Amino acid sequence: MARRAAANVRFPRSTRRASASLLALAAAVAAAAPKGARAEWPERPIRLLVPFAPGGITDSIARLSAEWLSPRLGQPVAVENRSGANGAIAAEAVARAAPDGHTLLTASASQMVMLPALTRLPFDPAADLAPVAIVASNPMVLGAGAGLGTASLAEFVALARRRPDQFSYSSGGSGSSNHLAMALLLQQAGARMQHVPYRGGAPAMQALLAGQVAAYFGNPSDMIPHADGGRVRVLAVAGPERLAALPGVPTVAESGYPGFRAETWNGVAAPAGTPPAVVARLARELRPACADPAFRAAVERLGSTPVCNTPDEFRTVMRTDAPLWREAVRVSGATLE
Repeated sequence: MARRAAANVRFPRSTRRASASLLALAAAVAAAAPKGARAEWPERPIRLLVPFAPGGITDSIARLSAEWLSPRLGQPVAVENRSGANGAIAAEAVARAAPDGHTLLTASASQMVMLPALTRLPFDPAADLAPVAIVASNPMVLGAGAGLGTASLAEFVALARRRPDQFSYSSGGSGSSNHLAMALLLQQAGARMQHVPYRGGAPAMQALLAGQVAAYFGNPSDMIPHADGGRVRVLAVAGPERLAALPGVPTVAESGYPGFRAETWNGVAAPAGTPPAVVARLARELRPACADPAFRAAVERLGSTPVCNTPDEFRTVMRTDAPLWREAVRVSGATLE
């Protein structure tokens, strides 16, 4: 009986008109709202994928970036190492991730410009990843074993020319930046050495320290701890200027090879299609990092140069570096096919 009575209740006409008006207004607001409107980004913790194992330069830059971004974005930025396939596994995972700004890549020159020159990839870094900012550049440095007896790049080249293929150099693997940089330098110098690839930069550096190879073209972070130890002599820096951490070491260009450059870099990229406002916010939050004394000092201790550029500047670097590394791949004969 109560149910039947309730069904027969009629509200006053004025109340019915007011309710209808409210429903119409709600429908109008819903129709006017942007399609796919969502809460302000970031809505939850952010994953920052690192394409290499912990401990290297890329991992170090990733952790500095995450530590800087977390309090400024109001969400944790969790570093996740996902190594394999020369970094392609992590890069593809981010390229295929939802473009909502919650999955990011610690982008390096290796994935963004070198791998496409070495092999066919199931994704296109230039099209499937959105550059945010390069955080730091890493001009490579040439180290020679102390037992080689060379005190300069000129002496090193002269020795390699006199005794072609009698000395060897290590790398982190065929097609790695170490391999490509040395192959390009030897080609320009008219010298020949044997290439000995290792499974990563750490064992390649250990081979140099153990005297198993004569030279290694590595990241500054590889060389700096050993620069004053007597076991390795750092001969040249392959960047546009000398490093603050190695002020007495000349550049390759200063040493007789003008224009020679072999730099890697590390930054942040997002999946293509990430809202421009999110990309801009990330770049805007990163930019002051390179002016912060503590952040700069941490980057420079790694032998890197703070950059913190814009998305457009990041794209320009990719366009500029791609032909350089394609030439290095051609000269080296390296392939991952």
